[in-house]
Amino acid sequence: MARVAAAPVEPAARRPGVVLTVLTFVYILNFLDRQLIGIVAKPIQDSLGISDGQLGLIGGLYFAMFYCFIAIPVGWLADRTSRVGVLSLACAIWSGATVACGLAGNYTQLVVARMTVGFGEAGGVPPSYAIITDTYPPGRRAAAFGIFNLGPAIGAAIGVAFGALIAEHFGWRMPFIAIGVVGIVTAALVRLFLREPVRGATDDGGHAPAAKARFWPTLAMFFTNPVLMLAALGSGATQFVTYGLGNFAVLFLMREKGMVLGQIAVWYALVLAVGMGGGMIVSGRVIDRLTRRSRAGYATAPAASLAIAMPFYLAFVWAPSWPLALVLLSVVMVFNYFYLSASVALVQAEVRPDQRVLSGALLLLVMNFIGLGLGPTWVGFASDRFKAAGDAHALQTALYTLTPFYLVAIALFLVLARRLRREPQVLV
Repeated sequence: MARVAAAPVEPAARRPGVVLTVLTFVYILNFLDRQLIGIVAKPIQDSLGISDGQLGLIGGLYFAMFYCFIAIPVGWLADRTSRVGVLSLACAIWSGATVACGLAGNYTQLVVARMTVGFGEAGGVPPSYAIITDTYPPGRRAAAFGIFNLGPAIGAAIGVAFGALIAEHFGWRMPFIAIGVVGIVTAALVRLFLREPVRGATDDGGHAPAAKARFWPTLAMFFTNPVLMLAALGSGATQFVTYGLGNFAVLFLMREKGMVLGQIAVWYALVLAVGMGGGMIVSGRVIDRLTRRSRAGYATAPAASLAIAMPFYLAFVWAPSWPLALVLLSVVMVFNYFYLSASVALVQAEVRPDQRVLSGALLLLVMNFIGLGLGPTWVGFASDRFKAAGDAHALQTALYTLTPFYLVAIALFLVLARRLRREPQVLV
């Protein structure tokens, strides 16, 4: 990305609601663009003649290769310059690439466009994490992150509702073009109206030190810190399930449960808005309450929520009708996403203010490479393999294979909880 000059800083705490609203809207667009491939998967397959495995690569590994690894230099740049400027530029890049997805004439062109979307989206979330942290003090951050993390729920719901309806009436290309244009306009508005907050302004120790965080020492700090790595790996195992399911949920509901795009636009969108959105709001408040008593709450909350979600997930995949499947999926959605606000708030609290954007980017690198990169890829190739073996319900069988990752995630969060109980917080 081009160099972004430092912007005048302003104590963002004077208008925290405005800051959080703007950042959440950008995150909605970020996730909406990311989810469009899964939403219009069947029309794309019919138009371009691609398999489940190829679809999994587009939504998974190909996207994640850029999204995860570009986030590291972008995080370093944002820690040293203007986080608002990086966010605005990133939004413009991913939105332009989304338009290009709608213009793709073959699989190769679609792959290149999706990689570029990943490149742009790498600069979306880490700067937002740091801006929120410098806007909300400890004790209110998890709730703020819970609201911010409504972005995926609202983005996915809007994407399903409007993306499916637009695709049904105007073809699968039009949703990409329309949403990309909205994102380009939003990028300009972010640069014009959002101000850079003071680094460390809401921390107990006051402002951040004048020196800028160095790249390699921050990298080494993150990957040698057991607390940060356990949070990242536990989140990655969880995302293996959530992205593996999310990228194929619409295709699964249409192929295995008999839904059509019009029904998807109403009922599946409602499940995402109520289930995922409710989970984000509740999780933030629960985590803030638990962590006032013990830091272990950052880990016990996601461990417990995933243990609740797992049997409902198995029942959802098994359900013989789509109405029952959506009821069960609503419960899954509520409890699948407790990990997100918990891990983000923990990582932001564990590092110095001048390390927050890069540390947020490293968290995304680990959990998204595992979850976003490998989850959909696994499901797509597993579905192709089961289909080649004669399985009439290959995609359903592939989704069952995600279940062990619930157990892996729960175990990692329990180990993290044990460590958080024993060790005091140390900023390095």
